This record gives sequence, C-alpha cells and structure tokens, in this order.
Amino acid sequence: MFEYIKGSIESVGPEYIVVENQGIGYQIITPNPFVFSRQIGQYIKIYTYHYVREDIMALYGFQAKEEKALFTKLLNVSGIGPKGALAILASGNPEQVIAAIESEDEAFLIKFPGVGKKTARQMILDLKGKLQAIVPDYFPDLFTAGEDRFQQPSLAEWEEAELALKALGYSDKEIRKIAPELQKEKLSTDQYIKKALQKLLR
Repeated sequence: MFEYIKGSIESVGPEYIVVENQGIGYQIITPNPFVFSRQIGQYIKIYTYHYVREDIMALYGFQAKEEKALFTKLLNVSGIGPKGALAILASGNPEQVIAAIESEDEAFLIKFPGVGKKTARQMILDLKGKLQAIVPDYFPDLFTAGEDRFQQPSLAEWEEAELALKALGYSDKEIRKIAPELQKEKLSTDQYIKKALQKLLR
C-alpha cells in the first residue's frame, strides 16, 4: 500500500520511529530504531511495508530497498512472522542472510533470535535460489554507497550502538568483549551495530 514515506523524524523509541508527513505522524517499526537517534528533526525517506491481519495493522520501515525486499520474502516462510523477520534484519544484513541461505548454513541461521533448526531448514527450502535479485552477486558493500550521509563519527556513535545492542538483548559482558576492537575504528552508529552483530553472531 505504501512504497515509502518521506518526512521528518519526530521521535525514536525502542521499537519504532515516528515520521511526520504533512501533519500526520506515522509510527514505523524498524529493525534498529536507535540508528535514527541523531537524525531527529531531519528529513528522511524510509521504505515501508504495510502489514495487515485481522488482529493487527502495522507499518514496518527500512533504510534500503534490499532490507524491505528480504523482509517481505521472510514473511513467506512458514514459522516466520513480522517480529521474527524484523529480528533477523536487526541482527544481520541482507547479504549475510542471503549468503547463509544459499550455502545452506543452518548453523549461522539458528543464531538469529527465534530461529531454530526447523525454521532455518524451512528458510533454505523456501528461499534458496530465489533471492539473487535482492543483493546481486551478494555484493558485500551494499550499504557503503550511502555512508557519506552520516556525520563524522565520534564516541556518541558507539554509545548509541551500545544502546541498540542492549535493546536487542545483548548483555554488558558480551558488548564489552567486542568493544575494544570496534572502538579502534571511526564508524557511524549503523556501521558499529552491523560490525558488532557480525562478531556477536560468530
């Protein structure tokens, strides 16, 4: 119903952001809302998926078309609902998930929240060979094209990334274990989160 929404970010919560467009505030559930914390008041474009069932109606939002496309594909897998699909995207990125499905890497897939062996096997059966159009050739630099939209990284970016990781259920001990290596690099909040999750999922 809605391909995308353009508007200003009014607020950021643990599970969603609010984007105002022409006087209407849209509550949009996103994989990692905290990456938008420094963009409150800024104008953005977010790709949306309108989920409707008898007992629920919600808008899910993504920074990239690839994330939205993978979210939609995951919803077609038996045993995966919107919360499960969102958790997978929050913990990984499209090329990681697709590469694991194509290589039938069940051990990697079951590391995602809510994904057991049965669901991992179902993901492979339902999606293998059908995801090439989402991330062509599993291009590893999917998100680097838009990196210049971030401000110069600082300590604040890492602190925001820590908050996001805690919101995803990781403990202070787990985060402290990977922090020294990550803090050697100057990255955006989104980049810190993605690199941290790659290490935590190993």
